[in-house]
Amino acid sequence: MNSVAFLWILFWALFLIVSTLDYMVVSTRGSLDVKTALRWTVLWVGVALGFSAAIYFFHPRKETIFIEFISGYLTEYSLSIDNLFVFILIFSLMGVQEIAQPKLIKLGIYLSIVLRIVFIVFGIAIIHRFHWLLYAFGALLVWTAWKMLMAKDGDQVHPENNLLYKLGSRVLPIHPEDQSSTRLITHFQGKRYVTPLFLVFLVIGSTDVLFAVDSIPAIMGISQDPFVVLTSNVFAVLGLNSLFFAVRGVMGLFKFLKHGVSIILFFIGGKMVAGAYSPIDDWFEDRTYVSLLVIVTVLTGSILFSIWHDRMLRRQATK
Repeated sequence: MNSVAFLWILFWALFLIVSTLDYMVVSTRGSLDVKTALRWTVLWVGVALGFSAAIYFFHPRKETIFIEFISGYLTEYSLSIDNLFVFILIFSLMGVQEIAQPKLIKLGIYLSIVLRIVFIVFGIAIIHRFHWLLYAFGALLVWTAWKMLMAKDGDQVHPENNLLYKLGSRVLPIHPEDQSSTRLITHFQGKRYVTPLFLVFLVIGSTDVLFAVDSIPAIMGISQDPFVVLTSNVFAVLGLNSLFFAVRGVMGLFKFLKHGVSIILFFIGGKMVAGAYSPIDDWFEDRTYVSLLVIVTVLTGSILFSIWHDRMLRRQATK
């Protein structure tokens, strides 16, 4: 067995273990307090970093693949956190009770994993055949970054205007299920109905598609190696069951994370477009650490600025 095959086996083994444990933790406890959620989140991040160490020691292109994996993981993880913000906003706007939120989160996360894998497989194949699409993807990322940066709070999600929500509410037979129910489909008087919770899941699914579409150009701007693209993307959405409860409890600390993510996407998109000029493309290929440095600096800065801003607001409120 060669080293790359070993890493693939290790990846899928970790994927199954982490997915199962994370599902069991949330399913058993229903809802996690912030401290417990943070502990599990730190553990899953540690697993991803441990896998990156295995890459460094076993992969033939260890340093390059290691840096690309970390860069891709951090970028996709920050996008996943932004995805969770949208989920939380949807739950708030659509009045989803806390008892039903864990089930929707689990379904949304597993759908996200499936969509990313499918999009990655097709994305890599398309890029290998039509290389010029990298520049189109770069332009798409720049446009996405601009939209995220200019969007005001609450502007990104309007569940009542969602196409799937509108279509589902008109076409599907809806039963006004009890608000405390966690069922998506129910039976009443011998007939099958969908519950309002099912319509929420349709909205969650549509946002999963949008974030999956955004994630592919983002990772392609860092690496086109199938191993890096797939593993960094999947690791970024593993453990999000626990992270959801952590994010929900400390949202104030991530107030400016969206701005940080938009800057990262703008940088990656700009680099992809500029790569049409060979000297620039060669410069970044010889200095893969530059992307990692930019990503870490921007993410750290956005979180620290969010914490500082939150403390300043608290001080002003106490005066």
